[in-house]
Amino acid sequence: MMSASRQKQDPGGNPRPLGRIAGHFQKYYQLWLLALPGIALTLMFAYIPMSGLVIVFKDYNYKDGIFGSPWVGFKNFEFFFANFSKAWRSTQNTIILNLFYTVFGTAVAVMLAVMFNEIRHKKYLKTTQSLSIMPYFISWVVAGGILRALLNYDGGAINNVLVPLGFERVDFYNDPKYWRFILTLCNIWKGAGYNGIIYFSTIAGFDTSLYESAQVDGANLWKRIRYITIPLLKPTIIIMFLLSIGKIMSGDLTMMMSITNLSPMLLDTTDIIDTYVYRSVIGMGDFVMGSAVGLYQSIFGFVLVLASNWLVGKFDREYRLF
Repeated sequence: MMSASRQKQDPGGNPRPLGRIAGHFQKYYQLWLLALPGIALTLMFAYIPMSGLVIVFKDYNYKDGIFGSPWVGFKNFEFFFANFSKAWRSTQNTIILNLFYTVFGTAVAVMLAVMFNEIRHKKYLKTTQSLSIMPYFISWVVAGGILRALLNYDGGAINNVLVPLGFERVDFYNDPKYWRFILTLCNIWKGAGYNGIIYFSTIAGFDTSLYESAQVDGANLWKRIRYITIPLLKPTIIIMFLLSIGKIMSGDLTMMMSITNLSPMLLDTTDIIDTYVYRSVIGMGDFVMGSAVGLYQSIFGFVLVLASNWLVGKFDREYRLF
């Protein structure tokens, strides 16, 4: 292979772009070989299948296939936007619920990470971490059964506590006003422990001399958290928040089906894009329309990530994703 010193140069004596690229690969070829399987899998399962997105603009039929079916433009999007009030309701619910999940989930995860950092006994730390991450591995189906045992009108644990105290029974499964709060709690319960350990791994890499110096200077626990831990954790929080923005248009269909059972009485606050598409398309068996809405979600989410990244860059360029 050509060495860096023998690369072709332009009249000014600087290596030409192709020469610089060849030199880069020559210098780091071992790293590129190490990354090659991951790159190949990403191309195979993430980027090459994107060519199938053309299906959302086709009147697909099995005989002609994806690329042979007639072109219909944006007709497959019409079913979603035909009833604009329902489309807007599902979009609004998706954004609001995901914002709640992100904001409150991040706050709880950071608090857990700070708590983990203050536990000095290794046995207690491992036990606490294990208990906090355990819900992450529990199926939403199981979580839905647990929640139903708590919220049922007849025999639910919460109503069984309220009635002896003189309160009326609450019909949770027929009243949508409670469900944004309930779904947010469920999401935090399931994911905060996992995210808390991610934040804790970041805190574990902080220079301990900063805490020792602050303690010598008389800073109490709250001041050490406020003026050392949180500022140092800020870049990780911002990056995690920006990454979560990309999923703000995506809902967890499994969660919704297991927790709410897609109850028609709760649609005002629980009908997200995924459940709306499921209810609208599953009966017709037309997956092309579902793919069209999936593309709409992806583009909307991508635009939100770009906008959020730009906004963060206006305040501090170091915290941008790209």
